[in-house]
Amino acid sequence: MAVAAAVTIRPVWSVDDRLLFGVVAAAGSFLAVFLLFPLATLFLESFRDQRGAFVGLANYLRYVETPALVDSLWNSVWTAVLTTVLVIPAAFVFAYAMTRSAIPGKALFRAIALIPILAPSLLPALALIYLFGNQGMLRDLLFGHSIYGPLGIVVAQVFYTFPHAFLILATALSGADARLYEAAEALRASRLRVLRTVTLPTARYGIVSASFVVFTLVITDFGIPKVIGGSFSVLATEVYKQVVGQQNFQMGAVVGVVLLIPALVAFAADQWAQRRQVAVVGARAVPYVPKRRPWRDGPLLVFCVLVAALMIGLVGVAVWGSLVTFWPWNLALTLRNYAFGSFIAEGWGTWWTSVRLSLWTALIGAPLIFVFAYAMERARKGAVLASLVRFLAVVPLAVPGLVLGIAYILFFNAPANPLVFLYGTLAILVLNSIVHFYTVGHLASLTQLKSLDPEFEAVSASLKVPVWRTFAAVILPMSLPVLLDVAIYLFVNAMTTVSAVVFLYAPGIMPASVAVVQMDEAGFASPAAAMATVILLTSAAVKGLHVAADGWLSARTQAWKQR
Repeated sequence: MAVAAAVTIRPVWSVDDRLLFGVVAAAGSFLAVFLLFPLATLFLESFRDQRGAFVGLANYLRYVETPALVDSLWNSVWTAVLTTVLVIPAAFVFAYAMTRSAIPGKALFRAIALIPILAPSLLPALALIYLFGNQGMLRDLLFGHSIYGPLGIVVAQVFYTFPHAFLILATALSGADARLYEAAEALRASRLRVLRTVTLPTARYGIVSASFVVFTLVITDFGIPKVIGGSFSVLATEVYKQVVGQQNFQMGAVVGVVLLIPALVAFAADQWAQRRQVAVVGARAVPYVPKRRPWRDGPLLVFCVLVAALMIGLVGVAVWGSLVTFWPWNLALTLRNYAFGSFIAEGWGTWWTSVRLSLWTALIGAPLIFVFAYAMERARKGAVLASLVRFLAVVPLAVPGLVLGIAYILFFNAPANPLVFLYGTLAILVLNSIVHFYTVGHLASLTQLKSLDPEFEAVSASLKVPVWRTFAAVILPMSLPVLLDVAIYLFVNAMTTVSAVVFLYAPGIMPASVAVVQMDEAGFASPAAAMATVILLTSAAVKGLHVAADGWLSARTQAWKQR
């Protein structure tokens, strides 16, 4: 009797497959070590006492039984909701003016609206103190109310989160099919009905996404409530009190986990909204070109001028405050507040630390994120691993900087951790910043890679050209503008962030954003405003170089797009 031997045909892994799979595995290892393991350590620490013994839910019960801690959760939620309710309509109108009107000066208005992104979140809080604080110039306009507390937090957060909402809503409103508006005009539909049945439906998921982004930014921000919150406690400042003030890392871990929950809920809701989004502009769509309508453009121009004036006004007050000799008793202008060595031990060294931190974050983070994204997008083997790493790559978007900072303390400061040598160095600040801002760079890289036809790799493989040469000779030059965008994004955010690094700095490596907090705590309001101004000017200068470099790169690497 003949016995048929079953032959199992195993898939053949080429050299390119092994290389791409190895890069995906490296990406997974990087995110596991610098994101997943620290968060797991934070979660486990919340179930232990100060001696390391397992205590179950005792810490969480103590949290619930402490009125001040429970109040901080409620305070965080309702201020975040109120800020969102105020920001979204204003940002929508501003974005509508930029995309659906014919007002003059759009480029200028857009640039002014993005100024808060270049400054630390503490800057608007400091400006509000100069205006409405106990010795503020306009304090009488508050009719006895105090700017220190929820009022100041909400007003400063509106300024801080406005550009983030504007960017999302402008993108949502920029995609419009002119045929829909022409049909509505032919049917003599009222402007209100066009807004309700055409404009809002096409932008509804952008509105949802912007709402959750604003909510998450407010509920996780540390700088604004720290400077202007007064005795009004929120989750972010409560974490700081538990860890820095009381050295209670276990309760800090509990508050960190609680702080993570609203951010995760908002992130999950945003992902749900994005999955339900459908294309609103078809292949046959006609680009919408706004016509001049004085009855519409006039009020929108007035609104944009008002928003721009408020933006410039707050920044201008902060800059003016940085030049005041001794607020509020001596208003003579001086540059002595920029002699930071008189107010903080590290002096200008804090600025240099931030520049080094930002440069290393950009120079290491941008290429690393892009290469990892390329491997995930082009890998043909190991689909399960690639899917898992893709999930890990979007997790940082839902993790507040304070939570990641506490997690790094607990994980990297453990004596048994072989990476303990990183703790207290600039390297851990760089790694923390890369991970904290990883997701946006990853998504931008994926968007670029999805726009490039995989046939590039297929043709190269047929010609026996290794994938790394195709990447270096074709993919990378075509993607240089996006790579530069990611680098600038990482630089500016590393320069301005407070929450991501406030727990991790050591003597000699204090970032400038943390120095603003330290000087404000010590009562040096004008030097704090001066340091915030220096951060703003540095970010603006780098952004200006980015614009020039982007034009130069586009002329030399994107000529193929020109007809």
